[in-house]
Amino acid sequence: MSYDEKSAWAYLVVAVLGYAVYLILLAVNGPGDYVPLLIWTVVGSIVANILARFAISFSNPREADKRDQRDREINVFGERVGAAFVVIGALAALILALFEAPWFWIANAVYAAFVLSAVVGSIATLVAYRKGLPAW
Repeated sequence: MSYDEKSAWAYLVVAVLGYAVYLILLAVNGPGDYVPLLIWTVVGSIVANILARFAISFSNPREADKRDQRDREINVFGERVGAAFVVIGALAALILALFEAPWFWIANAVYAAFVLSAVVGSIATLVAYRKGLPAW
């Protein structure tokens, strides 16, 4: 398994766990005080992802620098698939803002879009590593 494939697994796991923690904390504390929960889970997820990549690099330092054309193409493919969901989330947040929805819903739509982008992009990357890139 290449460094980039391991990183995609780490990104997927961190995104799912971080969002699950946020949803659990939100259910326990209620939506009234969502801002600190959202900030801390986002920051925690970013730190966890950095630490996971560091651990992957540290476990096999020579592998971290080895990327071939296939790795680069798969990485671009996964990022493009994931980016589509950021656009969808931004559109959802824009619609919510136009209808003057509470900030809670706008912030959660954006956060959900980022998580969905990470999850779908990681899954697309992992499928591309296992089955190959789709022929367009």
